[in-house]
Amino acid sequence: MSKDYEVVVVGGGHAGVEAAAAAARVGAKTTLVTHRDDTIGEMSCNPAIGGLGKGHLVREVDALDGLMGRVADQASIQYRLLNRSKGPAVRGPRAQADRKLYKQAMQAAIAGQAGLEVIEASVDDLTVVNGACTGVVLSDGRTIGAGAVVLTTGTFLRGMIHRGEERVPAGRAGEGAANALGARLEALGLPMGRLKTGTPARLDGRTIDWSGLVMQPADDDPVPFSFLTERIDVPQVACGVTATTPRTHEVIRGNLSRSAVYGGALAGKGPRYCPSVEDKVVRFADKASHQVFLEPEGLDDHLVYPNGISTSLPAEVQDVFVRTIPGLEDVEVASYGYAIEYDYVDPRAIRRTYELRALDGLYLAGQINGTTGYEEAAAQGLMAGLNAALKARQRPPVVIERHEGYMGVMTDDLVSRGVTEPYRMFTSRAEYRLSLRADNADARLTPLGIDLGCVGEERRSLFHVKQARLDVAGRWARATSLTPKEASGHGIAVNADGRHRNVLDLLALPTVNWGAIMRIWPDAASMGRDAVERLEADALYAGYLDRQAAEIEDAKRHEDLSVPRGFDFQALPGLSNELAEKLSHARPDTLGQAGRIEGMTPSALSVLLLAIRRHEALSAA
Repeated sequence: MSKDYEVVVVGGGHAGVEAAAAAARVGAKTTLVTHRDDTIGEMSCNPAIGGLGKGHLVREVDALDGLMGRVADQASIQYRLLNRSKGPAVRGPRAQADRKLYKQAMQAAIAGQAGLEVIEASVDDLTVVNGACTGVVLSDGRTIGAGAVVLTTGTFLRGMIHRGEERVPAGRAGEGAANALGARLEALGLPMGRLKTGTPARLDGRTIDWSGLVMQPADDDPVPFSFLTERIDVPQVACGVTATTPRTHEVIRGNLSRSAVYGGALAGKGPRYCPSVEDKVVRFADKASHQVFLEPEGLDDHLVYPNGISTSLPAEVQDVFVRTIPGLEDVEVASYGYAIEYDYVDPRAIRRTYELRALDGLYLAGQINGTTGYEEAAAQGLMAGLNAALKARQRPPVVIERHEGYMGVMTDDLVSRGVTEPYRMFTSRAEYRLSLRADNADARLTPLGIDLGCVGEERRSLFHVKQARLDVAGRWARATSLTPKEASGHGIAVNADGRHRNVLDLLALPTVNWGAIMRIWPDAASMGRDAVERLEADALYAGYLDRQAAEIEDAKRHEDLSVPRGFDFQALPGLSNELAEKLSHARPDTLGQAGRIEGMTPSALSVLLLAIRRHEALSAA
């Protein structure tokens, strides 16, 4: 029996739900095929959304009317704005979620999406006709035809759980792996590899001694993810903070040979920025402790997620080392941590639309492209789903460029540079981060969503109202000014040059904040928080963007500039440790070759260009 759709999405994880919902929003008849519909919206690892760079992606997904931000706002029990004391470009909204509430809200969103059907089944094969993917074959033999197919397999593609010497084929604990589909992709001749990720044990919070721990409260003024959310109604909780001890490290070092990672059972590369506790002990041998955040998994759930100690050690070793951590001396382990290894496709095999170069009509999103994280998966899923629907409806594809969004940065990084380890988004990856802020994601991307037809009426209406309000605030700020004498009368020191300073000029001064503006012009107190934040950000970064763009263009003009032999990248200030390590390993001959190393950004190229010029000048002197 066969049934046809315009778009078929395989997998109900964070990439799959966004792909399916996005395709349906633009009017494509869509089905989401998943092993179990009761696991849609499952938070497989850390029950948290957002963070540095990741929070920007959530805001961009939301700006295109995606689901993650709205769902998180219905489920989050601890909001924290990271880097609050720093500039708005690098602030990262993050929230700890209630697993049950998140899953319930996501399932409700999928059930309420017009034009979307969910099929509970396993996909074993693809139908290919004349070099194009035309549908999928289910494990029971049924076929589903499609104008385009999106694969969002997460860790299920020939997934294998590792815990000590245990080996269990699975996509995650308790769910089978997609072995047949993995073999099918390999048979297509796609460039594939293995990656790994991991998760810690889950603890019974009732057996934790919270009395001696530092407690980390939620923000008093929670900042929502979604531009549609007016206020947060979910109760907020505190997380506990503890740390490993020298005894913890001693136990782990004594059992490294029993770790799946260090015992040789795992070939896949794990995420550098979310290492296992074994990796921490080995790579940072000089550190006496590593922080562990004890994060409640829900308001009415006694389970606690110990963020910072993911592991593939045997269960009996986990029992021992966990109880060496302050507050956990008598803890009961509800389930044990494990590592999981899975197939991925080299993302250089996909176009910037997320369509495979080698197979027309097949799109890949999420961990199958070598990324890690819910937010990266959601952003890819949204873009893949949009483009799959546009293709099925014979409409031009959409690509977000690097200067338009973090989505564009991630896409370009993956397609141009590939991955050697699971890719994670950071603000440092974006050379245009001064303009790609979390607070202006809707201004950047919602008009595109409106043009594509993937933004609903509620968001479209509220966006236009908000933009009109921001436009009024911007015109007022540019037109309202003080002379130097007037500024001095208000206690603001500026040069006595006769030049009027408008509100933006004044806000750019380190001694002037919005409180000072309201004292001078009391009517400014009526402006909403979004308008104030936008004006402060515009004032803070005025003048920097043109200079940054000029540096990037300068770097492009020096594609063939030779890198001196033996150049010491590790001693170069301004390069991240990651980039310095990769440059030292690759030893590029030219600046152009350096630019094609995974993780390199135009701003980092500018740093390298200036260093090479200094080196040449010193050599010539």
